[in-house]
Amino acid sequence: MPDGFSAGDTAFVLVSAALVMVMTPGLAFFYGGMVRAKSTLNMLAMSFLSLGIVSVLWVLYGYSLSFGPDAGAGLIGNLDFLGMQGIGLNDLAGTIPVTAFSAFQLMFAIITPALISGAIADRAKFTAWGLFVALWVTVVYFPVAHWVFFFDGGNGGWLGDRNGVIDFAGGTAVHINAGVAGLALCLVLGRRIGFRKDPMRPHSLPLVMLGSGLLWFGWFGFNAGSALAANGVAAMALINTQVATGAALIGWLIYEKLRHGAFTTLGAASGAVAGLVAITPACGSVSPLGAVAIGLVAGAVCAAAISLKYRFGFDDSLDVVGVHAVGGAIGSLLVGLFATGTVGQTAKGLFYGGGFEQLGKQAMGVAVVAVYSFVLSWLLAKAIDRTIGFRVSEEVEVAGIDQAEHAESAYDFSALGSGLGRSSVAPAPTPATAVPAATAAASAAAVAKSTEKTEVDAR
Repeated sequence: MPDGFSAGDTAFVLVSAALVMVMTPGLAFFYGGMVRAKSTLNMLAMSFLSLGIVSVLWVLYGYSLSFGPDAGAGLIGNLDFLGMQGIGLNDLAGTIPVTAFSAFQLMFAIITPALISGAIADRAKFTAWGLFVALWVTVVYFPVAHWVFFFDGGNGGWLGDRNGVIDFAGGTAVHINAGVAGLALCLVLGRRIGFRKDPMRPHSLPLVMLGSGLLWFGWFGFNAGSALAANGVAAMALINTQVATGAALIGWLIYEKLRHGAFTTLGAASGAVAGLVAITPACGSVSPLGAVAIGLVAGAVCAAAISLKYRFGFDDSLDVVGVHAVGGAIGSLLVGLFATGTVGQTAKGLFYGGGFEQLGKQAMGVAVVAVYSFVLSWLLAKAIDRTIGFRVSEEVEVAGIDQAEHAESAYDFSALGSGLGRSSVAPAPTPATAVPAATAAASAAAVAKSTEKTEVDAR
């Protein structure tokens, strides 16, 4: 092996890449549980389609555009590595093979467009979604990844390397990028039928909790793995990820208890994801106490932000804007306050004697990525809508997108139906199990009220 190669670092990054890959199925479960039963499979399939499309494009030209030698001004990589040609088994990126680094970054590229899918749940054509993913990663994600992540000693990406914007693991390139793109797609596709009128409650909160748990687990690879070495920075990123997520969960629950009077499981899951999002750009530059502060702020602010869709009238189905765009912006900006200068980067935030300089750089990074992503995403979505159509028909949306787009359904009730069909008369309850009619009615009313409250609190 070449000089400088580390087997330990390589193993660490490869395992981290696998953890990040698990996040996409975790996201599918998280989103799948939040939609109505008739859209569950479509939600899962949208994430899985990203796994397929982006993997192929990454090898063809994605890695080259994102991490190939700079083609000029830190805006985009060149095409030296088309088809991953020109990369030898012994070529290193730091202490790990370039192929290991490429595999790790591929998983970032996969989950970023998958995040967008939650904003347009229940109403997008599957073919149109696939075309959007292919175009979006090409003209939005790959260039922004080069801006933020490409390093070449001051000659790399124009945001991160040349202008000093700190984004350790993707607050701008992943979360703001995806969250703002989700807003653009909401505006192009329009509101779901029955938005603000019909109940659109999550059909499976256990599935949501499972998905959020898988996301939390995989996020250790996302953040700690971004150190690209099994070292102290990776360890600090991991502990910061854990404590910020816990703090955000608490912050979200406190907000909804004070605002709506209940602690919900959907709030707990959403709060955890908000904390994971917010600590992503900051985990390599703040202390654990700073991470707790970031998590608490993100949990409370994101819980408040998800109600903006009702105030402004855009239908962000699964709160991608409120959690990812807002959470990513919070984490990126708070780096300018809490960066210690002693963890992974030397830049210091305002609270550590660094003045407003780093805060200004962070604000610039947030603004540039948000504007670029919104404009390009809106144009792409509009072009697709004008050509092949982006939204399913009204009949398909009302009946359920799963059957129309996939000829399947998530839940098969035929066995239950045939069982009920064997007897047209239900057996009378025994005295020991009989329930008074008044009690049954009161119980049903209480369940309905509680379910409706859960949706209000979460949204």
